[in-house]
Formats: sequence, structure tokens, C-alpha cells
Amino acid sequence: MVLLVIDAQQGICNEKLYRFDAFVSTVQTLLSCAREKDVEVIFVRHDDGAGQLLTKGNAAFEIFDAFAPLPSEKIFDKKVNSPFRDSGLLEYLQEKGEKQLMVVGLQTDYCMDATIKCGFEHGFRMIVPEDGNTTFDNTFMTGEQTYAYYNRFMWPKRYATCVSLNEALYMLK
Repeated sequence: MVLLVIDAQQGICNEKLYRFDAFVSTVQTLLSCAREKDVEVIFVRHDDGAGQLLTKGNAAFEIFDAFAPLPSEKIFDKKVNSPFRDSGLLEYLQEKGEKQLMVVGLQTDYCMDATIKCGFEHGFRMIVPEDGNTTFDNTFMTGEQTYAYYNRFMWPKRYATCVSLNEALYMLK
């Protein structure tokens, strides 16, 4: 099992996210448990390219301070929604023989969705803890509607096992 933290970056982790406080608390709890139980934690950062907010060299690109990686934890950078394309992550996980990924991060309807679906396509068992992902309101749905759509309808029994925080903590042990 690996705890995979997707795009939890300074420039987009803020109070405009749906249930931001619950998200931060959940991810901090999972990080603490994973580290205590020697479960590998891997971070992924999104790079939108030169001149954008999320680009190497900008403070906004770095991992959100509340989730700061330990020096021993790996960080993979990506330029598309899926972290499995051209980042080295897929090859790293396959080389290690990993089969299960617990995934948390941003944004539910973008990179989290791509991560879960692509991870499933690559043969990983994808596990999504409740309140472990979030997003912003958009033109079509509120953050709450988006969260509910993916976590309660789209991913369960198709692409991922969606679990409570307590179940996720148990799985990390």
C-alpha cells in the first residue's frame, strides 16, 4: 500500500475548497498514520508550465505546508491530469510491485478523477478515504455536488473502493 497525495499545492489549497478544514484534517491524520506504520507516502505536483501559477520556481507550486513531505518521501511532477503519464510514477510503482494505492488530494473533478481512473486501468486497487479529496465550485456544480457525484456515484464499485476515515486508518495498519 502507498498513500498517494495528489496536487496538494500551496497555490490551490485554500478555504474556497469544499469542506477545506475536513480535508486538511483527514489528510494530516492519514499522513501521520502512514508515517507511523511505515507506509510509503508519495506526493505528486502539477506543473502548468511557464508563466502559470503552478509552475516550478513559484511558491504556489510547492506542497501545501500543512502536508509538508519528509526528506525521505518521493515527489513526482506531472504536466497532465494523470500522474501515471510521463512522470516516472507508474514505472516506480510497478518496479516496487505495488498493487494498492490510497489516494487523497486535489481536485476531485480533475486530477483526482484522472488518477483514480488511470490507476484502475493500470491494475491498481484504488482506495479513496472520505473527505480525502475536494474541489472548488465551477460553472456547472458546486464543490459539494462535485464531491458527492464522484465519491458516492462515479468511483464506488467502478474504479475505487471509497471508505470512511476509520476504514482507511485500519487499512494503513
